[in-house]
Amino acid sequence: MAELFIELFSEEIPSKLQIDARTKIKEIINENLKKKEIYFTSSKSFSTPKRLVFIIDGIPEKIEQKSKSIKGPKTSAPQIALDGFIKSNNLIKQDIFKKKIEKGEFYYAETKPKNIDVYKELQIIIPESLKSYSWKKSMKWSDYDLNWGRPLKSIIALFKNEVINFKFFHLASNNLTSIDGLSEEVVKKVNSLKSYLSILKLENIILDHEKRKNIIINKMNKICESKELKKNFNEKLVEEVVNLVEKPNLIVGKFDQAYLSIPEEILIVTMQQHQKYFPLFEMNGKLTNSFLFVANLPDKKGYIKKGNQRVIEARLSDAKFFWDKNKNQSLVKQVSKLKDLTFFKQLGTFYDKTQRLRKLAGTISEQLNLSREKAEITSSICKADLVSDLVGEYPELQGVMGKYFATEQGFDDDVSLAISEHYLPTGINSVVPKKSLSIAVSLIDKIDILVGFFGINEKPSSSKDPFALRRNAIGLLRIIIENKLTVNLKDLINYSITTYDEQNVKFKNNLICKEILIFLRERFKIILKDKKIRNDIIEAAYKAHTSNNFLILYQKCLSVNKNISKEVCKDIITTYKRALNIIDQEFKSKKIEVMGQPESFLFKKDEEKNLYDKINEIRQYFSTTKQYENYDETLKILAEAKTTTNNFFDNVIVNDENLDIKKNRLELLQMFCKTYNNFVDFSKVEGI
Repeated sequence: MAELFIELFSEEIPSKLQIDARTKIKEIINENLKKKEIYFTSSKSFSTPKRLVFIIDGIPEKIEQKSKSIKGPKTSAPQIALDGFIKSNNLIKQDIFKKKIEKGEFYYAETKPKNIDVYKELQIIIPESLKSYSWKKSMKWSDYDLNWGRPLKSIIALFKNEVINFKFFHLASNNLTSIDGLSEEVVKKVNSLKSYLSILKLENIILDHEKRKNIIINKMNKICESKELKKNFNEKLVEEVVNLVEKPNLIVGKFDQAYLSIPEEILIVTMQQHQKYFPLFEMNGKLTNSFLFVANLPDKKGYIKKGNQRVIEARLSDAKFFWDKNKNQSLVKQVSKLKDLTFFKQLGTFYDKTQRLRKLAGTISEQLNLSREKAEITSSICKADLVSDLVGEYPELQGVMGKYFATEQGFDDDVSLAISEHYLPTGINSVVPKKSLSIAVSLIDKIDILVGFFGINEKPSSSKDPFALRRNAIGLLRIIIENKLTVNLKDLINYSITTYDEQNVKFKNNLICKEILIFLRERFKIILKDKKIRNDIIEAAYKAHTSNNFLILYQKCLSVNKNISKEVCKDIITTYKRALNIIDQEFKSKKIEVMGQPESFLFKKDEEKNLYDKINEIRQYFSTTKQYENYDETLKILAEAKTTTNNFFDNVIVNDENLDIKKNRLELLQMFCKTYNNFVDFSKVEGI
């Protein structure tokens, strides 16, 4: 058994591209080896910014391929199909014979046993595997035809410690790797994987990305412990930094304490997103003026530390200048500047949007019992920070800066908070706004977005959602269910359409409201599935619940899902399905049509009357508890009918000789099923 070792050496590849490449190229190589019946014991991939390395162990040097029968096209197929079969399997016409099987007559061929030289196969497999990998972002350089994540400089390919000779575009495989020197790269010869690892070790290069991650995290933890600081590191940033260095060296930097007077979000974004630094916090969560960063070189003379401190000071100096300038600029006066900021070409400016939101605020304030004046003011200024210098420099802080500006200018706390929180939630698991004013502005902002883009037919497709309308819809739905809101979405959507119409926005779509509500119902299934609610329960609730009150739909699904394995649900479903099966048998015969409207004067037995009374009792419960219904209690009430229905089935023959009595009893059972379907359609529930 032998070892395959590949190194792809290039200019520095960004972290995300690097992770994708090392994972998927390995999978492609593995798959191509298996297709050729070349099996192995282990396969690993590693990466540094400049290196993608693949190590596949336990590969046989030669393979003995046994004779086997290959099935081709049907004998009735066109000649081109047979020619293709012959060509793809490297056959000749004399190898072909016909054979009858159960499905008809087919062409077959019997391959001859042969010994395969794995080295020769690898000469084909490796370049083919590299060609078939598709980079998410790639580039071309010089006059070469190759597209790669970053310019590819060399390829090492060794099998049994011998170079596997092949060409990959303008590059020829070899056994040479490169190491960064003081002024230029130094080329070193590699005789084996062992010698390659020794070369890296001498240069303090850590090939294993997981090992680099552990080293970085352990060093950060030790620094925090020694300085009595909180171990609070952004996981995504850790993952990114791990793939930005191959010789990790942690350095503690500082900036002027005066910058702590500006909003800490500015400092954190500057450090984390712009500079890839780790801000440091006291144990109580207070931000300090210290930070950690990971260099790719030792810093014996402190030049790297000084250079990075100068960079962060310059950036924070700009940020402080903008903060001092923007914080006192009236948000109300800034609104008019939104006329120069386009929301979307066919939907007007952000000024137009705030005017629409102001009108919607009046409607939603009535539904949520809010101060109309506050809702209108907040909606008018919620986008004003978009024209500030700070948001221009830090777009990720839109809303956050608006909150700080509003606080500085004396607006009420709930108004300031709503400006920040109306963008929430940002994902399926992120926090939702909890304060009434924040909820209101967030809801109408999302409705305005959905109406606008559905109106101009910029709806999500199966593969694309450029305006994040799915995320927007899920956010809207999460706000409703997590705050236990009952809002009239249909009215809000229709009024939003009117606000666009009043601004002379011409919509191409005449079914906006209907399509948005359908879209929301489809997105809501994602939320329910994320809550581990069974598919059949979701379908049962959807079939019975056609209104757009998503809170009721959600609570019903939760209740049934929670109780589905308990006696209460078992009693309901067994009773319901017993009645349904009798009705279904009659429907199949198509002899009788029943609507669920029995005539009480046709009852001949007490059990019929008792069941009829029980059904009316349940109907009365539904009509009187609609607004304050306890769904667990509803299930108990439905389950309590089991005794009455069992008495009916035990003592009443539905299939009576008298057709009028028979039909009336079927009407009674249909009435029973329809009543239960007011809750959920129990016919859709499986497994009982």
